[in-house]
Amino acid sequence: MKNNTIDYVEFGSTNLSVTKKFYSEVFWWEFKDFWETYTAFSNSGLKWGFELKESIKVWWILIVLYNECLEETKSKILEAGWKITIDIFSFPGWKRFEFSDPVWNVLAVWKEL
Repeated sequence: MKNNTIDYVEFGSTNLSVTKKFYSEVFWWEFKDFWETYTAFSNSGLKWGFELKESIKVWWILIVLYNECLEETKSKILEAGWKITIDIFSFPGWKRFEFSDPVWNVLAVWKEL
């Protein structure tokens, strides 16, 4: 993995069962559930996942960048005057945070623990 590269993309889904059924039947993607509200898939050429959302009123896509220096990257975003929308949090094997860019796109940055 290289710093500052797109490493992962997350989509929203209001029904993970229907979503998984569609993509596995049409594109033969294989899914791995991480918890009740999240599933990742492979065989697509890039790492992707779906997060369960109560509702989706607009397109919900989260681009996830990789960077080994998570705290430094967060500081640079704040120094540039932009907003951290979700502060650094951990989940099994990883840490990440989310931020908004100058035109209000939300992206995430992650690293392995």
